[in-house]
Amino acid sequence: MSRNQGLESIYRIAPYYYIHVLDQNSNVTKLEIGPQTYIRQDNERVVFGPEKMIVVPPRHYCVVENPVLRDKDDDVVLDTAGQAKLLHADQEIRLAQEPFPLYPGEVLKQPVTPLKVVPANSALRLRAVLDFEDADSGSKRTAGDEWLFEGPGTYIPRKEVVVEETIRATVIRPNQAIRLRARKECIDRDGTARVTGEEWLVEKTGAYLPGAYEEVVDIVNAYVLTDKKALHMRALRSFKDSFSKTRKNGEEWLITTELTQTHIPNVYEEVVGVVTINTLTNRQYCVILDPCDAAGRPQLGQKKLVKGERSFFLLPGERLEKGIQNVFILGEDEGLILKATEEFKDGVSSGLRRRSEETGAGVSSKDPPVVSMAVERKPGDRWMIRGPVEYVPPVEVEVLMKRQAIPLDENEGIYVRDIKTGKVRAVTGNTYMLNQDEELWEKNLPPVVEQLLSESKDPLSFRSDRSKADEAPRKPRDKTRVITYRVPHNAAVQIYDYKEKKARVMFGPELVMLGPDEQFTQLSLSGGKPKKPNQIKALCLLLGPDFATDIITVETADHARLSLQLSYNWHFEIGDKGDAAKAKLFSVPDFTGDACKAIASRVRGAVAQVQFDDFHKNSAKIIRSSVFGVDANNKVRDGFRFAQNNLVITSIDIQSVEPVDQRTRDALQKSVQLAIEITTNSQEAAARHEAERLEQEAKGRLERQKIVDEAEAEKSRRNLLELQAQSAAVESTGQAKAEAQSRAEAARIEGEAAVEQAKLKAQAMKIEAESELDRLTSAREAELKYVSEQNDLELTKAKELAGIETSKFKNMVDAIGTNTLATIANAGPEMQVKMLQALGLKSTLITDGSSPINLFNTASGLIGGLVPTKRRRQEDDSDDETTA
Repeated sequence: MSRNQGLESIYRIAPYYYIHVLDQNSNVTKLEIGPQTYIRQDNERVVFGPEKMIVVPPRHYCVVENPVLRDKDDDVVLDTAGQAKLLHADQEIRLAQEPFPLYPGEVLKQPVTPLKVVPANSALRLRAVLDFEDADSGSKRTAGDEWLFEGPGTYIPRKEVVVEETIRATVIRPNQAIRLRARKECIDRDGTARVTGEEWLVEKTGAYLPGAYEEVVDIVNAYVLTDKKALHMRALRSFKDSFSKTRKNGEEWLITTELTQTHIPNVYEEVVGVVTINTLTNRQYCVILDPCDAAGRPQLGQKKLVKGERSFFLLPGERLEKGIQNVFILGEDEGLILKATEEFKDGVSSGLRRRSEETGAGVSSKDPPVVSMAVERKPGDRWMIRGPVEYVPPVEVEVLMKRQAIPLDENEGIYVRDIKTGKVRAVTGNTYMLNQDEELWEKNLPPVVEQLLSESKDPLSFRSDRSKADEAPRKPRDKTRVITYRVPHNAAVQIYDYKEKKARVMFGPELVMLGPDEQFTQLSLSGGKPKKPNQIKALCLLLGPDFATDIITVETADHARLSLQLSYNWHFEIGDKGDAAKAKLFSVPDFTGDACKAIASRVRGAVAQVQFDDFHKNSAKIIRSSVFGVDANNKVRDGFRFAQNNLVITSIDIQSVEPVDQRTRDALQKSVQLAIEITTNSQEAAARHEAERLEQEAKGRLERQKIVDEAEAEKSRRNLLELQAQSAAVESTGQAKAEAQSRAEAARIEGEAAVEQAKLKAQAMKIEAESELDRLTSAREAELKYVSEQNDLELTKAKELAGIETSKFKNMVDAIGTNTLATIANAGPEMQVKMLQALGLKSTLITDGSSPINLFNTASGLIGGLVPTKRRRQEDDSDDETTA
């Protein structure tokens, strides 16, 4: 409101508007309601308005703070000064009514608001802020009380009540439940008293609306149990479960399909997990640790053997020792090593079933075990059972290992060690199964011997590359197998028995098998050029013939140092292969190194006695005679024999002779270079002459080609000049032609553009006219449709009104009844007849004098009317008697 608005003299208050006027003399504010024209006095001032009255439509309300005080006639109470009395700090809720103004001091705390509609399956949780008496329910509410206003319905607010929240019903589906908790002491919908914090389940299918002091904690889904699944439960406190069985705090149990198909966990129990069923076939078994007794209590420290066929659930506290195990099915070549963990009698219920050896038919798992003599087993005893048999070990027996017979050829074997005596022996040539007191023994060899045994290269080749760079990885040797070695042809192997302290020599071809205490004699020979010790590792000694190559340095009598590469052919002479001959073969460990050293010493001594020229001319004879020696006839012998090991050198080949001294080598090289230079000069002169000849021929061809090229150039220049003249002529005539063609083309394009523009204008006018026509057509059609639908609505309305009137009249007639209508119609004539009868008149004719009367049939009518009247009277009397 502006500053000058309250100082206006005349206020025209419209209907349903009001103003507040302050009398400045008495300081009293009064209310003026329109319609009126209010003339303000000098001592008055308009402090509020004109303002529209508050309109509360149906199903709405508003809250007025500091409402005026009203008497029993609903009139406003004024104080002595004429000021309306207010209920300060109070509130009033006003529902739908006539528009009303706000008196001075009243405040619209909450504007017009729709009433809250509570749908079905919903409720409002209300809380009282003041003490009051509920007129609807007749109960007294104390400040702090809470209750529900359940739908469907419309909530009418009160000043003493506040709405805490809107609660919606929770839908409980099949196999579901809701978990509720009491916020304070209350009585649930089933009439059960609940204490603060107590929780319970509601399993009834449908919509559940929690009470004022109830809250929904969770929706609990049921666990669906099958034949293969069970629930492992644990009690959170002592209670009685849904199967009426008392459970103690911490107790665990199983729920299977035998008890229920579905299970909803109680508030005092929790689901530890879902347990799957264990299924054993007739070829399986298991051992349960800490099995439960009939009452469900675990027997700690005990074991229980379960054999198939069977299906079961593990009870709480039970566990499988090694899971589900297969029955030991032993063939004829298999066995089991067993160990007793407890004292028991074996042979009565050990689970041992043997197959029939006569028929070869298997024994069924349902057949009873074979009853044999009971054997007392002590803890720690070991024994073995052999197949064919099916065996299920008792809980007192531990299966150490499964043994299988080892098939051995006549050239195969294994090392077996007796664990009681420690004796090791080799078993060869037959199938053997270790018993309970035996084990396989591993024979270890030196790494070099292992390498030599595992090499894939030919053992005859001492000169091959024995490095592992290109060697493919091989499968490691089974150390429990008897070591075999194939001695090649014309070779020998020495084997030493460390227990017997004897050696034996085997000649090839032969297969050698080592005993538990035997080892190969390893040969370490010199190799390379020149010879170096320990270059070749071998197990077998080649008997030859073979060759060896060595490089030695010698010095002649004139001090010329030469490097000789010699090759020797050698072999061993064995003779009768007696023990003495065998012992000599391996008496020299490195026969190649010793032989090469001996030969080199002889060669050096012989070369040191001759000049370089003589040695260069007679080197072969000097070396052979120095090694082999000469006989009495001064003839070179055929060989050189080493008596220590019967090694014979049969021949010597001089492969190369090179001077070691640099000066000697330079002199030889200079002579060779002079010969080569002479040959090179002659070849160079011949090549020079040939090159000069070819050069002259090339110059002649070049001159001829130059003349031909100049002639071709002149021809090309003439053709160029002709083409330039033709192009100038074409250029002069083409410019005029191009200009004419361009003007013609421009005129043609301009004409086509004008024609196209005219076509487009015509098309645009046509489109505009068609669109206007379509618009008018659509408007007329819409108007016709509107009129038609309006007529149809009026016709329908008339028909429905006529039907309503017809049905109304029909319903009235049906409500009154046909007998009632007939009675009403006959009431007037009967009353006249009774009145005439009461007056004693037989007939009466009443007329107004203006209507003619036919008296010809009057008498007959009077006479005829007597009989029916009499009969009617008799019928009336009979009806009265019947009624009485």
